[in-house]
Amino acid sequence: MDYIADLHTHSPYSRATSPEGTLSGLAGWARVKGIHVIGTGDFTHPGWFSQLREQLTPAEPGFFKLKAEAILPALPQATPVALPSRFLLTAEISSIYKRHGAVRKVHNLLYVPDFASAERINSVLAGIGNIESDGRPILGLDSRDLLEILLEKAPEGFLVPAHIWTPWFSLFGSRSGFNTIEECYGDLSPHVFALETGLSSDPDMNLLIPALDRFALISNSDCHS
Repeated sequence: MDYIADLHTHSPYSRATSPEGTLSGLAGWARVKGIHVIGTGDFTHPGWFSQLREQLTPAEPGFFKLKAEAILPALPQATPVALPSRFLLTAEISSIYKRHGAVRKVHNLLYVPDFASAERINSVLAGIGNIESDGRPILGLDSRDLLEILLEKAPEGFLVPAHIWTPWFSLFGSRSGFNTIEECYGDLSPHVFALETGLSSDPDMNLLIPALDRFALISNSDCHS
């Protein structure tokens, strides 16, 4: 089955976001743009997580749909396509920590199949730092350890390094990242199977790097509006 997915979005609880970035708002714009699967973003934030549980209901395994079919129109003059929009539970973590004598700043995307998995992860992260201050929490948590938490609390979930070439906040960031996947995730590197290249990244250039050959390369909107 062919489908279009945007698996990196944010809620109104994240910085620099629109108050109209609700589930209904995201679904409305998805219909205009022809997007079938949308990441919820920010499931780590208690306020947003509560809304997710209230407004979403399970659809196919690992996917959710809005309980209320009344999806807000994105634009008055637009006639949206009646797509069966689905949501996937997602979150982004900003990890800032020291490794090998240098400060690392890496953003990672988390994907989980159900609310129970998300709740278990949230419980652990709440004991590490403040997950209420931002929809994309900043934690002093090593990326490798974040992946370990995900694997333990949500075995069917997965982690994707976010916008891997962004200079300041990414896996390969020239200012605060690493040179290899293995340097960042250590013994858990085999569990990383996809990388988000980011919209400013040239797909053809990514394909010239042999170290990326084993990974699925994805791009998302990182939607803040």
